[in-house]
Amino acid sequence: MSVTVRVPATSANLGPGYDCFGLALQRYDEASAALHPGGLRVEVEGAGAGEVPTDATHLVVQAMAKAWAAVDLELPSIHLRCRNCIPHGGGQGSSAAAIVTGLLLGRALLADPARLSDDAVLQLANEMEGHPDNVAPALLGGFTLAWTRADSSAAAVRLQVHPDIRAVIFSASKASSTHHSRTLLPQTVPHAAAAANSAAAALMVHAMTVDPGYLLEASQDRLHQPYRASSMPESAALMDDLRGAGIAAVISGAGPSVLALVTSDMDLQRWQRRGFAGRQVPICDTGATITES
Repeated sequence: MSVTVRVPATSANLGPGYDCFGLALQRYDEASAALHPGGLRVEVEGAGAGEVPTDATHLVVQAMAKAWAAVDLELPSIHLRCRNCIPHGGGQGSSAAAIVTGLLLGRALLADPARLSDDAVLQLANEMEGHPDNVAPALLGGFTLAWTRADSSAAAVRLQVHPDIRAVIFSASKASSTHHSRTLLPQTVPHAAAAANSAAAALMVHAMTVDPGYLLEASQDRLHQPYRASSMPESAALMDDLRGAGIAAVISGAGPSVLALVTSDMDLQRWQRRGFAGRQVPICDTGATITES
């Protein structure tokens, strides 16, 4: 039996929703796996080909092994084929996609997949990724709110995106490290900044689901983007230019890609910048999908 999993790209934070908001986009990584008695075999096409490992340290393989270990089993030899369209290091959820892909492939190859619940998959994904804001929309699709409970477990809900909202992603040609971007954040922030972000995040939920007319105002952030701007000046400049023109633009995840949320067609030619490729990407309502053959 061969199992194929397709997982969408994701954009996290959406401005004020740091480590909480996520949005699934119709750009996909796809991987197929089957038991392979001849030993581990990993093939990679597309993004990351020739750069990511093709042994047991490949992130998808690690996640598959994690799924089996969760039910006290050792992952057998497999043949894994990955076809990647999500840019690596671009703030579009490539690591979350790999983790979700591996966990779902691993579960599907179990003799009894029901031993690993959907919630268990979310918990394992959060444990591997370190935060749930990308893995939630990768699993659930749409616009998600994710949070970490007092016991360190993850939780998420999916909300229906207003039908008028469209996503435009400006993919950066340069990559960045999420870990490095997190080191730029201060240990404390001014109370006024925290209060402003709380209000904006609440308004963002309303804008994304009920009234997109508030998108520009709701997508303001004072919690993380200002502190990361110096590490990605071109991204910050593009975001500021878009916002100055009345377009709700944010840094996508940890960057350096930029996400714009609009309700009408954008003149992408006007907004082309050196080092960025802009394209409208439909919002993905379904999240990860699994097929068997």
